[in-house]
Amino acid sequence: MEIASDFDAARAAQERLLDEVASHGFSESALFAVKLAMEEGLTNAICHGNRGDAAKKVRLSFDVDDKRAVIVIADEGDGFNPAVLPDPTADENLDRPCGRGIMLMRAYMDEVEFNNRGNQIRLVKRNV
Repeated sequence: MEIASDFDAARAAQERLLDEVASHGFSESALFAVKLAMEEGLTNAICHGNRGDAAKKVRLSFDVDDKRAVIVIADEGDGFNPAVLPDPTADENLDRPCGRGIMLMRAYMDEVEFNNRGNQIRLVKRNV
């Protein structure tokens, strides 16, 4: 699905996905992980990828079954290299208001992968 680069559209899409994940019996902690990762991924796509440009869209797809939830979020931005992100836990970055989203996604999801361009993320949460 394609959604507008705005937070109302992102919240609606997130609620739809969370309903789907809950319907497959994922635990509360897994639901929290998916919610957090999706919020971070959509925020990054809207703010950093599409730079808040209302003319740009965010593509979102998800595939959920009883074993796992797979979420793919892509923006129309230029992309980035996730390998060169500054460490948000380094002393010089502790006071920065951003930079922790990808770290959180990696901590809470079972798989986090970027495409080569860096404008698409694939998130996987297993139902254990």
